[in-house]
Amino acid sequence: MEINIGINEQDRQDIAQGLARLLADSYTLYLKTHNYHWNVTGPQFNTLHQMFEQQYSELAIAVDDIAERIRALGEWAPGSYNAYSKLTSIEEEENVPDAEQMIKKLVIGQEAVVRTARSVFKAAEAANDEPTADLLTQRMQVHEKNAWMLRSMVA
Repeated sequence: MEINIGINEQDRQDIAQGLARLLADSYTLYLKTHNYHWNVTGPQFNTLHQMFEQQYSELAIAVDDIAERIRALGEWAPGSYNAYSKLTSIEEEENVPDAEQMIKKLVIGQEAVVRTARSVFKAAEAANDEPTADLLTQRMQVHEKNAWMLRSMVA
């Protein structure tokens, strides 16, 4: 069936493409955070292990919300590592850095997600796509707070 939600097809496609980048960044950050949760060591182990678990758990819900918004706009949500690797702005982690480097790399990842969300916001706002704008605002708030909390743990 044709989609008639008050947003023209081109705007829906443009917004969905931006959301696909946000989905890729969010999923890549999820993987990195989960990896760090498993592999963190050192005197801050318990604190970081728990913090990383909270962050990756929140991201697991977020990727579902983002993908479902893409589908509501009538587009296919990307769902493969290959697709994410082409769309993400976050560098994949192949090593196990020390705890401080984990924190710093997660700050970079959290801030990257914020920038991606912010880059999609103008298109959503211009198309009067309030549900997407709301989703983006929520994502920016979560990731800005996470970045602040992580940044506060390093000297």
